[in-house]
Amino acid sequence: MSKSLFRKKSLTTIAQDAERGVDDGHGGKGLRRVLSVRDLTFMGIAAVVGAGIFSTIGTAASNGGPGISLLFVFTAITCGFSALCYAEFASRVPISGSAYTYAYVSFGEIIAWIIGWALILEYAIGNIVVSISWSSYFNHLLEAAGIHLPGWLTIDPTTAKLAYETTKQQLSSGVAMTPAMQSVITAYETAPVIAGKTIFVNLPAGIIIVLITWLTYIGIKESKKSANYMVIFKIAVVLFVIVFGFIYAKPSYWSPFLPNGFAGVLKGVSAVFYAYIGFDAISTTAEECKDPKRDLPRGMIYSLVICTVLYILVALALTGMVHYSELNVNDPLAFVFERVGQEWISYIIAISAVVATTSVLLVFALGQPRIWMSMSRDGLLPKAFARVHPRYQTPHFSTIVTGFLVAIPSLFMQSSLMTDLTSIGTLFAFVLVSGGVLMLPRLDSATRSGFKLPYVNGRFIVPVLFVAFIYLFLERIQTDLADPTASLQEALFLTYVLVATVITVLTVVKSYSLIPVLGMLCCAYLLIEIPAVSWEWFFVWMAIGLVIYFSYGYRKSRLAPKA
Repeated sequence: MSKSLFRKKSLTTIAQDAERGVDDGHGGKGLRRVLSVRDLTFMGIAAVVGAGIFSTIGTAASNGGPGISLLFVFTAITCGFSALCYAEFASRVPISGSAYTYAYVSFGEIIAWIIGWALILEYAIGNIVVSISWSSYFNHLLEAAGIHLPGWLTIDPTTAKLAYETTKQQLSSGVAMTPAMQSVITAYETAPVIAGKTIFVNLPAGIIIVLITWLTYIGIKESKKSANYMVIFKIAVVLFVIVFGFIYAKPSYWSPFLPNGFAGVLKGVSAVFYAYIGFDAISTTAEECKDPKRDLPRGMIYSLVICTVLYILVALALTGMVHYSELNVNDPLAFVFERVGQEWISYIIAISAVVATTSVLLVFALGQPRIWMSMSRDGLLPKAFARVHPRYQTPHFSTIVTGFLVAIPSLFMQSSLMTDLTSIGTLFAFVLVSGGVLMLPRLDSATRSGFKLPYVNGRFIVPVLFVAFIYLFLERIQTDLADPTASLQEALFLTYVLVATVITVLTVVKSYSLIPVLGMLCCAYLLIEIPAVSWEWFFVWMAIGLVIYFSYGYRKSRLAPKA
């Protein structure tokens, strides 16, 4: 059974499928090839520049000060290792499926299923979180325009109840009533009650998901044009913010550059990494690229570089306009311009935030159905998921299913519970893609086309980095070894140390390439630092996925032995 669990797809077969064009298995056409390098770069920027730059950057800056700009560089380098590995795979495996297909080629079916299931979590949960963020920005714009939606239509039940109870406690302790507190009480006490339960739904979040689903249903060409227009607008606004930010900046705020030391900078790792999530989503559009071997690698790398430069400049502009300690707010870009007396700019930023988060929703909504489609083609999911619309040439059934899975939770769920789950799915994919490159057969450079990952022998560099890591974390390792059952978080850390040891030894013995090894080690470390409660939910999700695989996919797989 172990051999059948790790059965692999053939690179030769995949190359043949890509050359002749893959249909949906139902007599329908394949996907429409319309994406160029520019389109893919714009889609990468559309996915990355979103809620992160408009919200989480403030939290990171409040901990690390101006030095947070360094963390964007380090995180970009970490993501860059994975981006180069994605580029290698995209050049060698030019079909839809992203990390799922790459894992199928390098590790085998069961690992491919696990990563495919994790990607579904990443894109679905990611869009739920972003839709809730979009709703918040959109409601602020409506309020500024004098349009007031009923409070029970703009928030999830858990957040509403918590806000109501907190406000009541504050009032009972003698705190004076404020307009914000009054709006919380009014919203809760005027909400409809059905069967004894107070009803709250985040209606704008659900509506935007329905609209995005419709756009991705009717065609990649329409989605591409919409994404391009939104990216042009939000880049213009970000550049506008950077220019005005440096005009109003006070150099004294940049000193000291690391007010809380490097430890303060590292507190922003989770927030900063969240700002980079999404560039890998464009690899799911391989079958809609004009020349995927050439264009996909360029699109991923270009978008990552552009976003990094923008992030660094924005971080410096923010910390130059106000003292870093004041930036722990949900809308830092709007906040800093209000603080310098330029409230009119904050309205432009609010509009840009709505556009930016819409573009993120669009790219993720394109990615998830194509993962479903690839898994269905391989027999791991029912055939309906692979159907391509005869007119629109999109995976229409998968798109509709994705819309339902995202729209319904976005009405009722709390975003804070799901951000870390998105990061787990992303980092998990990064680790496997980086490791998968090491499993690919070597090809003659003279005969292959497309992107080729540079080879740098890691035999000497990786052991030095590993020894430095052990030295820096020696106290933590000793404490965890003394009590290895202390917590799931520390158990994950010890697991990382063990895995890093094995990878280091293999790198020395087999002269592994440096870039994919660093990609695995860096992303795996970020992975184990995610809070343990998110890991518990991730394990639940994985258990559900494995039940589906063994009850359906294992028997129905195209690679399963036929009777």
